[in-house]
Amino acid sequence: MILVLKNGTKEEEILRIREMLSKYDVQVNPIVGTGTTILGLVGDTSVLDINSIYMVKSVEKIIKIQEPYKKSNRKLHPENTVVKVGDVEIGGPEIVIMAGPCSVESEEQITDIARNVKAGGAKILRGGAWKPRTSPYAFQGLKADGLELLSMAKEETGMPIVSEITNTAHIDMFMESVDIFQVGARNMQNFELLKELGKINKPVLLKRGFSNTLEELLMSAEYIMSGGNNDVILCERGIRSFETYTRNTLDISAIPALKRLSHLPVIVDPSHAAGMSWMVESLSMAAIAAGADGLIIEVHNDPANALCDGAQSLTYDEFNNTMTKLRLIANTLGRKL
Repeated sequence: MILVLKNGTKEEEILRIREMLSKYDVQVNPIVGTGTTILGLVGDTSVLDINSIYMVKSVEKIIKIQEPYKKSNRKLHPENTVVKVGDVEIGGPEIVIMAGPCSVESEEQITDIARNVKAGGAKILRGGAWKPRTSPYAFQGLKADGLELLSMAKEETGMPIVSEITNTAHIDMFMESVDIFQVGARNMQNFELLKELGKINKPVLLKRGFSNTLEELLMSAEYIMSGGNNDVILCERGIRSFETYTRNTLDISAIPALKRLSHLPVIVDPSHAAGMSWMVESLSMAAIAAGADGLIIEVHNDPANALCDGAQSLTYDEFNNTMTKLRLIANTLGRKL
């Protein structure tokens, strides 16, 4: 529910209204705009006495929200959320590129990739330490050693790190070296993990599941935000459809839809969507043109011999060429990389 206050409502009056509402089991989130102030009410609003609220002279109107997601809903938070990671801002005018290998393989590999993607324009280094794989016989990542190697690459290049977390038991370990906690498609509805990530003070990159709706994605974000962590980044990475030519089907329409439904930043993973490196450039350009706030792209120093997802990884030259084209599109839209 939203209470729209009349223009010119003073801060003392806002505090008085909040105090009046404090007797109900709802959370009041004030949003102060240039001309209008609104109060977003989260919780069981069915217990509110609507008539009493309308009696308050400073209340212009009351808007009931039907969607089950509240904190991630743009109606409650009209302004775009900008997630800050060091000097990097995700969701602002600049389009942020995250790049790196699917999996960390060695110190030499990750540091070399970090240097090259940074030179190409990437602002955040991606790399998997724990790798949830469909097959139990596939490479599962270097685990704790992988985090240590990511920390070495960060120390050398200064790039923030985004890496996937799969287990609540690893949170303390991740807190020491990871700047953005990534929740993969397989764990989008791992609600116990989401609840724990709601308690941390670091951003969470939440990937859409293989067959999940946009509302389900936003409800997963709600789990994190309801715990107190509002720094959530949504990621479209392709969904499972009847088509088998590509690894997944990139839902380009999800970008403008999510931007309309939610105030959270939206990025795209073209690598997992396509599963083939030669398609990554085209999907990246389409994502930027559709309004994405960033991309997370797989780049490898030797894709042919990668231990994980080499077929969808760009070489350094391919990454640089892609970045050149993305800058042209960004400039056309009045944004930059």
